[in-house]
Amino acid sequence: MESVVVDNVKKCYGQVIALKGVSFSAHKGEIFGLIGPDGSGKSTLFKIMTTLLLPDSGTVEVAGYDVLKDYAEIRNIIGYMPSKFSLYKDLSVEENMKFFATLFKTTIQENYYLVKDIYSQIEPFKKRKARNLSGGMKQKLALSCALIHKPSVLFLDEPTTGVDPVSRKDLWTMLKKLSEQEITIIVSTPYMDEAKLCDRIALIKEGEFMKIDTPDGIVNSLHKKVMAVRGENMYLILNALRTLSVVEMAFAFGETNHITLKDSASDLSPADIVRMLEDKGFNNVDVKEIRAGVEDCYMVLSKENI
Repeated sequence: MESVVVDNVKKCYGQVIALKGVSFSAHKGEIFGLIGPDGSGKSTLFKIMTTLLLPDSGTVEVAGYDVLKDYAEIRNIIGYMPSKFSLYKDLSVEENMKFFATLFKTTIQENYYLVKDIYSQIEPFKKRKARNLSGGMKQKLALSCALIHKPSVLFLDEPTTGVDPVSRKDLWTMLKKLSEQEITIIVSTPYMDEAKLCDRIALIKEGEFMKIDTPDGIVNSLHKKVMAVRGENMYLILNALRTLSVVEMAFAFGETNHITLKDSASDLSPADIVRMLEDKGFNNVDVKEIRAGVEDCYMVLSKENI
């Protein structure tokens, strides 16, 4: 059963085209991720799916309801956590929870089992004003409020942005448990490492989907050799890599530089790249062939879609 169906949705802000006819569907109980950088159209699509913004064209259905005709019904069965903290900062943790539970004619006790794993971590601070919570605690409170009425579909717009690694891990553990209870989760993130935690993902750039598949499916579709390069001056090495005729794509990736070789250079080994860099004056360079990640695929697809 399809919980969310988006068909050829377009949206413009004046002369700026935010969405260029995107389409996807998400199954019941699926974690579907929208993966892309800031400004790619993720938040605009979330606002349309949650009935907060009208599309210029195209259709969206959530749990069988149309976002234009049935917006009131949709608002009763979804949970929405926007990218910016939007709870009442003058209310305490407990007061925010009670307020949202009352809005949906339920109680904290009735659906406590849904939020127990994450709310229990902030419950000791239930008397603290929301404005005084840390970033991670604010996200946990926002997620608890979005879940307190047991929604059929949960929309999370960049829920881990600015959150510490421990809180990020806790949140994704929680999402996995929620999906097992057949709650459909649509989540966006600019973090490519979180893509592998979704059941399926859509890679979005400048308002267009470049590819939709499982994380493994996207990675396996990249039939190119990928290498990680490490040395003493990574910035200069990156610039040098970009001048090599055998390199299709080179970008910084944490403590290393990742390169994707052109098809014509697929027989080259890491030792060959080392020699090329040595010819350009770089010594003590370490190069290893690696399995491509979602970020490598995103970068290659971005170049192909220019």
